[in-house]
Amino acid sequence: KDVKTEGFEILGDGGRTVVAVRTSRNAVDDSNDEDLNYARSTIKRAIDATADPEVVEMNLASVPGLTQDNLTTHLIRTCEDRGDALAVVDLPNGYSPREESTSASRNNTASEIRSAISNLRDRGLNTSYACTFYPWVRCRDNLNGALVWMPPSVAAIGTFSSSQRKTQVWFAPAGFNRGGLTEGSAGIPVLDVAHQLRRKDRDDLYGANINPIAKFPAEGIVIFGQKTLQTTPSALDRINVRRLMIFVKKRISQMANSILFDPNSKTTWSRFTSKVNPFLANVKTNFGLSDYKVVL
Repeated sequence: KDVKTEGFEILGDGGRTVVAVRTSRNAVDDSNDEDLNYARSTIKRAIDATADPEVVEMNLASVPGLTQDNLTTHLIRTCEDRGDALAVVDLPNGYSPREESTSASRNNTASEIRSAISNLRDRGLNTSYACTFYPWVRCRDNLNGALVWMPPSVAAIGTFSSSQRKTQVWFAPAGFNRGGLTEGSAGIPVLDVAHQLRRKDRDDLYGANINPIAKFPAEGIVIFGQKTLQTTPSALDRINVRRLMIFVKKRISQMANSILFDPNSKTTWSRFTSKVNPFLANVKTNFGLSDYKVVL
């Protein structure tokens, strides 16, 4: 069930996959004082409601459309502390809704890209538990027959879901096969992007760990990157690897719980390995791992 309280909602696929907090706009100041801004306090409380993994089961978390640095950083830290979820955050560049700005939605692309890269680098984030995308996308509202602009996190979450459904959680949710938004990978009709990204634009964004959403004349609109916000080079600077590790960690933890407080004997060890080894073998067979070793 959806849980609704004081202006925010906790949404999810049976309470197991995604927690998304929806707000009307970024009516949030940059201060850390929650008492001075009801919107900031409400959103922070919503994020805090997901902090305990024993209360909320999830592997992705997002606040679509929220771009305030302090709050998106709080969402990232919450996922880091849990250790079992990836935060999908939006940047304060790429598109400004009319109710939040008088500027046109399609302003100077080069300037917006430079601002997005500069602002993200200034934040000094270095984490594999978060990712971000650029720019906003235009979608069709099939219920009302209208065209609406949506933050890139919405398209990204939909693509994560369809990619996992078609293949496995550890396959990259990007590229023309699994990240083709024109082909319906987002689960919603994506028709356009706020900014047309050239090759250099995509390279600059990807170099800053911002995943581009590109529009090609023949192939259509596609998610063209799958980096996390980890700046330290490692396998975990890729979304599919981080999601693989979250998946494996959760499943093995559940198997370990089944022998908790049992005697420390070979029989107990055998019960554990008889569950873990087939599970890891299946992940290896499906190209998630090249090899593995279980050590008790």
